[in-house]
Amino acid sequence: MTDKPHGLGRNASNYGDPAFALYLRRSFAKSMGYSQTMLDKPVVGIADTASDYNNCHRTIPELIEAVKRGVLAAGGLPLSFPTVSLCEPSLSPCSMHYRNLMALDTEAMLANQPMDAAVLVGGCDKTVPAQLMAAISANVPSVMLVVGPMLAQAFEGERLSACTDCRRYWARYRAGEVSDEKIGLLEGKLATTAGTCGVMGTASTMACLAATLGFMPLDAASAPAVHADRLRIAEEAGAQAVRLIRNPVAPLSLMTQGNLDNAVRVLLALGGSTNAIVHLAAIAGRAGLSLDLRRLDALSEETPVLVDLKPTGEGYMEDFHAAGGMRALLWELRDLLDLSTKDLDGRTLAERIGDGTHFVDRRIIRARGEPVSPVGGLVALFGSLAPDGAILKRSAATPALFETEARCIVFDGLADLSARIDDPDLDVTAQDILVLKGAGPRSPAGMPEAGYLPIPKKLARQGVKDMVRMSDCRMSGTAFGTIVLHIAPEAAVGGPLALVETGDRIRLSVRDRRLDLLVDEATLAARRAAWAPAPAPARGWDRLVHEQVTQAPLGADLAFLRAAP
Repeated sequence: MTDKPHGLGRNASNYGDPAFALYLRRSFAKSMGYSQTMLDKPVVGIADTASDYNNCHRTIPELIEAVKRGVLAAGGLPLSFPTVSLCEPSLSPCSMHYRNLMALDTEAMLANQPMDAAVLVGGCDKTVPAQLMAAISANVPSVMLVVGPMLAQAFEGERLSACTDCRRYWARYRAGEVSDEKIGLLEGKLATTAGTCGVMGTASTMACLAATLGFMPLDAASAPAVHADRLRIAEEAGAQAVRLIRNPVAPLSLMTQGNLDNAVRVLLALGGSTNAIVHLAAIAGRAGLSLDLRRLDALSEETPVLVDLKPTGEGYMEDFHAAGGMRALLWELRDLLDLSTKDLDGRTLAERIGDGTHFVDRRIIRARGEPVSPVGGLVALFGSLAPDGAILKRSAATPALFETEARCIVFDGLADLSARIDDPDLDVTAQDILVLKGAGPRSPAGMPEAGYLPIPKKLARQGVKDMVRMSDCRMSGTAFGTIVLHIAPEAAVGGPLALVETGDRIRLSVRDRRLDLLVDEATLAARRAAWAPAPAPARGWDRLVHEQVTQAPLGADLAFLRAAP
């Protein structure tokens, strides 16, 4: 320990009398029954994101109790505090709209309450990036602890888990293949245990990336929410936080270019969520780094998909954990990784991976010579429609649609999409391209997971399973299809997407990494002259987002929160 203020002596309230401030703080703390012996200990803050609105986080109270055991046993004082909690189905317009609010809230509490280190308890897909963004900006030594994935459950001869199976059955319901009675029954069978989605969606992807970056142990990325292992991981998180007090490791120090590249490699090998690109860009931006989409694309050509999980493959997160999890995956990728990067205990990635004597189930984690795909799951596209880039998850797409030139059907915002997508009179064929605009980070929609445009019902009932779809918003990491996302600049700021009209032709070329609007410049100039932005929101968080949010390639963070490069 040093002579610097620690524990309750840190971040004293400002009354103009520091001694009085600490006297008052101790007095109020003693009103909660703490002895002076406990109040003299170093403090571990525990960010509590339990919420009755957040089903993914319903195990957090018992996780916090386990963290507290670990802290107390290691000689610290655990103090939990609430922050914003985000759950995708429970927020309007969408949880992404509030990721930066959660990051801002968490940063303020980390930086300004008396604590020497912290444990960040998250899981649901926007919470993990928000907490990592906060920890890097506050630069308070922090351990990440995720709630873990739910278990898949048997139903009528198959295993089900949110939310790839949710989408699969909903698509079948829209196509008339599933009855009202069965879809109602399935509603109670898709998410039957605690935890985040049981597939390689955004929550699990971000957990794997947090472990890769060194913010938590490798096994902590995949242990199921309801396993006893998850509680032991929580207890160890508390002990690790106390170790960080004795041997501080600043979150900013973990964010090297080598570690960022490692995270991108893992994302690609997982066949992970497209959302992780936006989140990684925001996390990198807090550290003054840049997630370059062209570099991501280059890494994708060198990095195979090795994990056979839904939505790219067939397995579930519990299978990945049992198959060897992150340790086994990183061992397969070791020649592509910067093995000198360190975790919170100062161990290099080479030390964390071990000597290759671990168990691995090749049905789930493939060998390099027998990959799910020889190239990475994600590609970046550029062109006249996406000057600053767009993303396609090729590992979950239909290869026959990779080279497409077609007429587009345009929906101007979510209300227009909802009103017309199932209109029997909609002039649409399976060969057309569906385009949604006005749903990016600056739009009132807040960049929702609406990029998974539904197949028009009349086409779905003809057996159409996939079409080229594109937008300036996101899609769930649990989704699948030939879907172009995060088109930048977005329509709300006047990007080329704002000028697209039904009947225009668009060319998608995965081979050439191109996305082009095939409309002459004179026509576009006329449309541009007639275009006007929507008025700014009147007040509050919506107004701040409108004024400060960056485009997807910069992580859709608030500009004033990004670090200088």
